[in-house]
Amino acid sequence: MAAGLRTIVILSFFLAIGFMLCILSSALYHNFLPLLVVATYVLAPLPNWLCSKAENRDDFMDSGASGIVELGKFMTGAFVAMGIALPVVLAHCDQIRVEAMAMSIVGGLLIYSTIISFTMFFTQEEEF
Repeated sequence: MAAGLRTIVILSFFLAIGFMLCILSSALYHNFLPLLVVATYVLAPLPNWLCSKAENRDDFMDSGASGIVELGKFMTGAFVAMGIALPVVLAHCDQIRVEAMAMSIVGGLLIYSTIISFTMFFTQEEEF
């Protein structure tokens, strides 16, 4: 029980640092475009979650991957890539500063890695 609580506290700390970096990347430079990264990283796990719920797990002999699960993984990867590429494109077009870009990317990666870690630590496998 103590290990689970410690994991929650540590992951919450990293999530708070990620959100703080994303908010500071916007607030310090008076430009709120880097906050779009937060939206992409919050939306990134949704296709994976929705497509895993739509997967048919009743087949006894099914050993291959389902197409809907692969679609969810692809869409999640596209959201993560967009979360990294969006600040780079905005910095290249001089819409945001390079410092804001770096803070936004690091904060976004912390947010997404924390969300993935939460799901890895607290997902229970179903046994037959």
